[in-house]
Amino acid sequence: MTKDRPTTYNILFVCTGNTCRSPMAEVIARRALEERGWNHVQVDSAGASAGWDAPASEGALQAVAEIGLDLSTHRSQPLTPRLVETADIILAMTPGHVEAVEAMGEPAKVSLVSDFLDGSEAGADIDDPIGGSAEEYAETRDRIARAIQGLLDRLAAILAP
Repeated sequence: MTKDRPTTYNILFVCTGNTCRSPMAEVIARRALEERGWNHVQVDSAGASAGWDAPASEGALQAVAEIGLDLSTHRSQPLTPRLVETADIILAMTPGHVEAVEAMGEPAKVSLVSDFLDGSEAGADIDDPIGGSAEEYAETRDRIARAIQGLLDRLAAILAP
């Protein structure tokens, strides 16, 4: 009898252009999953209005570099029905992104990233820092990181190895 291979769980982060928020979420989530030893969870990101192959924004590159992460190889991709179909959970930055996912026929899979925050931040938009200051990017990064910890804490019951 052979040992069953672990099932992969797929998380997809969605923002507008896939150059700031969702790529930051992707690399932050990958590190958080690695720290938890959850090798069976895959993470991806996409943009509801993204094109193909745009690099991460300079602000996003700098914001994640400050916490030891690298987005230099990131290239944008648009939200597609295939990405939506293969995801187990989809985390959007704003209600508009939720609507873009729902329009692809998977409303039960999508939530706001901020639904996993506490207090007054819960359910609030994760605003787009594009063109903003380094402090705005850092604030966005930190809100996303807190939400990811909340998400993983919630998923631990079903995903912890």
